[in-house]
Amino acid sequence: MSKRVRYLTHGAIIATLYAVLTHMQNLLVPGSATWMSQLRLSEALCVLAFFTPAAVPGLTLGCLAFNLTFSAALPLDFLVGSLATLLAAQGMWMCRNITVKGYPLPGMVMPALTNTILVGWELSVYIGGGFWVNALSVALGELIVLLVLGSVIYWALKRRKLEKLFSK
Repeated sequence: MSKRVRYLTHGAIIATLYAVLTHMQNLLVPGSATWMSQLRLSEALCVLAFFTPAAVPGLTLGCLAFNLTFSAALPLDFLVGSLATLLAAQGMWMCRNITVKGYPLPGMVMPALTNTILVGWELSVYIGGGFWVNALSVALGELIVLLVLGSVIYWALKRRKLEKLFSK
């Protein structure tokens, strides 16, 4: 399989997983992946950016697909939410080799940083409540998902040598 086909395939699978998992979470626990109490479990898929650059467009398109197909998403979220995911995934890819005792901590907090600023601002525009309240809520949700579920996925991929799944 050519590198380009593999890259596109990986990106498409990641995008689909992100969008479908976020919709499923919203169906099972309405509102848990949206609004101020965001605890999007699909954000744990951001760890795939440590293993393949295809995760950057995959996660971005997955976020955009969810936002476009979720009836309660507002127009600003199409741009701001997707941009936050793009910046987070790109930051993770760029930080993939920076570790603290073998753990990619700087990369793991990247989604919390980008979403805190961008989505925190966006929520302040749409629902009010003040930037810092919204930013803190988003940051906590991102940190919980990435440092708990994201870490489990990361170590599972590393220990099982599944990162070779994404190799060239």
